[in-house]
This record gives sequence, structure tokens and C-alpha cells, in this order.
Amino acid sequence: MIRSMTAFGAARADTPHGSVSIELRSVNSRFLDLHFRIPDELRQSEMPLRELLTANLGRGKVEIRGSITRRQRSDPDAINVSALEQAAALYAKVRAVLPDTPPPRLSELLAWPGVQSEDEGESIWAEAALTAATEALGQLQRAREREGQRLGVMIAERAAGVLGVVTQVEKHLPQLVSDYRERLARKLRETMDAAFPGGFQQITGSELSERLAHEATLFGLRIDVAEELSRLRSHLTELDRLLGGKGADRGAGKRLDFLFQEMNREANTLGSKAGGLEVTRAAMDLKLLIEQMREQAQNIE
Repeated sequence: MIRSMTAFGAARADTPHGSVSIELRSVNSRFLDLHFRIPDELRQSEMPLRELLTANLGRGKVEIRGSITRRQRSDPDAINVSALEQAAALYAKVRAVLPDTPPPRLSELLAWPGVQSEDEGESIWAEAALTAATEALGQLQRAREREGQRLGVMIAERAAGVLGVVTQVEKHLPQLVSDYRERLARKLRETMDAAFPGGFQQITGSELSERLAHEATLFGLRIDVAEELSRLRSHLTELDRLLGGKGADRGAGKRLDFLFQEMNREANTLGSKAGGLEVTRAAMDLKLLIEQMREQAQNIE
């Protein structure tokens, strides 16, 4: 199953001391790029979180936001006086340098690390952060899969358009080649008649016709696009396999990007060989459809 790189997930884990909230936001990127925006109390959990995300995500720029909400207690016995004294000493030092500094509010003092609990440790927050991140990651992955399905449908619709163009060109290809050979032979005869109005004493009529037919055949081969159409069909078969999730669990985005580059190369060759207006229009339509698919594939993991 293909996945988008754009998604969001958020979760919260509760502890006796409060709660930890984790938000995951991912957007397009060529590689997996993790950016952490977490408080100091959660720095111990950064490495486990990085390992968790690396093991489950292939590509994307992922922003990890973490926050802690401490549980406020009304019981005076739950106040850690020692931590409160440390906060007061720090405030006194600040006032010595900046006399106009206002005193902290009660809510700010209660949120000071260790004020409401003597046994609060970073390990408690780290465990809660990992629990919340695991749930947020599940949400992120499900959102990626839903968006990936929508992208797959849009790409499949364009692929059907490419197949229609290829089928239409294949249907008219024999007549296009034949008409081009006839036009070329007529033009060659007119050019040679204009160059040698007196005729050809050194060459017979049958030899002249044979040479003209040979040149027309060579030019006909130059505009024969059957090989390019066959390769486009082959690429469409591979595209259907990737969209179907066969062998494309991870890294489908890069495979699709390469596939569309090859399809665009075939469309360019088709346009360069165009022997008629129909083929020229078909090549332009193919390039447009392929570019639309390639734009959608930029968002696939």
C-alpha cells in the first residue's frame, strides 16, 4: 500500500504527576528528516522516539512537538519546600540584577520542576512520551495510508488516460506510416524531377523506383513508434503493480518518480518521431498526463 508523506497525529499519555502530549506533523521530503521541539524534561526520550520513527517511516520531514502538563495539587503536604526554596533563591538572584522583575505567579511556581513532587524523574516523562508517540504514530500512519489511497486513485485515472492515448496511436499507426511514406516518395520524385528535368540516362526506371522505395522505407522506420508505445505499455503494467501495493510497501515514491521519468522519455521520443499531427498531439497529451502523475508522486513515501 502506498502512503502519502503529508499527515498529522497527536496523542496524550497520563501519569500520576501529569500528562505528556506528543504531536507529529509530516510533509514532503526526499529523505527522513526529524525535527524535535520538546522541553528539557523530555530530552531523555529523544533517542527512543527517534528509533521508533526511523523504524516505521521511510521518507518525509517530520516535526515532533512534545509538552508536559503537570498535575496541580491542592494538598499543602504535597509541596516540595526544598524545590520551592530553590525557586525563591533563583528569583532573588534575578532581582539583584534586574530589580523590576515581577514575582512569579502561583501557577508558575507550582509548575516549577519538583515543586509538587519529591520523586518526579525524567524517566517517568520519558515512558509517557514513548506511549503517546506510539499512539500518535499510529494515527499518522493511518492518515498517510488514507491520503496515499486518494493519490493512488488520481494517478490511476491519469494512467488510464495514458493507456487511451497509446491505444489510439496504435490503432492509427499503420495508416500514419503508410501515408508518410507516400508523401515522402512523392516529395522525393518531385525533387529529383526538378533537379534532373531531362531524365536519367545512367539509371533505369526500376532502379530509380527501388532506390526511392528504399529511402522511403528508411524514413518510415524513423517515424515508426511501435517500440515506444510498447515500452509505455510495459511502464503502465509496472505502475499498476506499484499502485496495487505489490512490492511497494516502502520506497514506492522513488520508484514511481523513476518510472515517470522513463515514461516522459518515451513521450519525448514519440514527439520527435511524429510523422503527423495526430502523433504530435498524442505526445503532448502524454507529457501532460505523465507530468500530472509525477506531481502527485512527489507526495508519496
